[in-house]
Amino acid sequence: MMQPILSVRDLIVEVDTGSAVHRVLDGVSLDLYPGKTLGVVGESGCGKSMTALATMGLLPDRFRIAGGSIRLGDEELTTVKPNRLRQLRGNTISMIFQEPMTSLNPLLTVERQIAEVVELHQGKSATEAREIALETLRAVQIPSPEERLAAYPHELSGGMRQRVMIAIALACRPKVIIADEPTTALDVTVQAQIFGLLRDLQCNTDTAIMLITHDLGAVADMADEVAVFYAGKSIETGPVADILDHPAHPYTRGLMSCTPRLRLGAAARLPEAGTLGEIPGMVPPLGRFPKACRFAPRCPLADTRCTTEAPLPVAVGPNQSALCWHAKEEVYV
Repeated sequence: MMQPILSVRDLIVEVDTGSAVHRVLDGVSLDLYPGKTLGVVGESGCGKSMTALATMGLLPDRFRIAGGSIRLGDEELTTVKPNRLRQLRGNTISMIFQEPMTSLNPLLTVERQIAEVVELHQGKSATEAREIALETLRAVQIPSPEERLAAYPHELSGGMRQRVMIAIALACRPKVIIADEPTTALDVTVQAQIFGLLRDLQCNTDTAIMLITHDLGAVADMADEVAVFYAGKSIETGPVADILDHPAHPYTRGLMSCTPRLRLGAAARLPEAGTLGEIPGMVPPLGRFPKACRFAPRCPLADTRCTTEAPLPVAVGPNQSALCWHAKEEVYV
């Protein structure tokens, strides 16, 4: 049986606001396998990016891992020494950030930003690192890569900047890539190109990808497995086809009702063509998470048990489970 290259178990992340300590992530568990893509979906504020930052050891000030495990291969990242974490980050595990214009250094050329990673992690000379940078730009299909090596970020289009970010992440051929909303602010054509590029690169390198997004269409295109997040918890997990065809959690059903049928394919259980649903209300803010089911205040199926007793995972298929008392009910919202 294939072993996960990245395994997150019961992860708890807390933030100290100065007046109180709040849980941002509460018992998150995920598995990521070589050559596979895990789609992590949910509204803004659900904990998707915080999971990525915790995994990378890049939590902001006042945030800390308060419990759980993050294993990369045989190494426990929650207890590894800072120097070792720096060796792993960018080499064995890399991240593509949401906005390349704020993630790339505006004062360094494309060549320098890619070559620096290779020199630091692989001990290559400047000449060798330049060749790897050039090869990587070719791999991400940047036009005229020799010319782009000398370019600065502001001289590139949004799509090319995103490709440079992918090139930096791929330069050392990592085993895991975390892509946090990698096509934000890009037009639909460029989005399709970026996703196609990631698929091709994955096929050639057997890299595992964690794709963080709010777009179920992207998940349908890219993912093998899906984890749906809500209010700091992973509330439904399973194979992408199972979740898109038979969503078990009312929140997942709500997300799908907000997604046009065209993006997910005819097989997906969605509203009739021409209609879109909505999920009333908002994700609760930190410190105001409901004590029992966190989705209960917005859920049309909520009953007394949902508001008084925290739900346990319910198996709804061989590899699919949902954190909901009503998970097995064939009622769609």
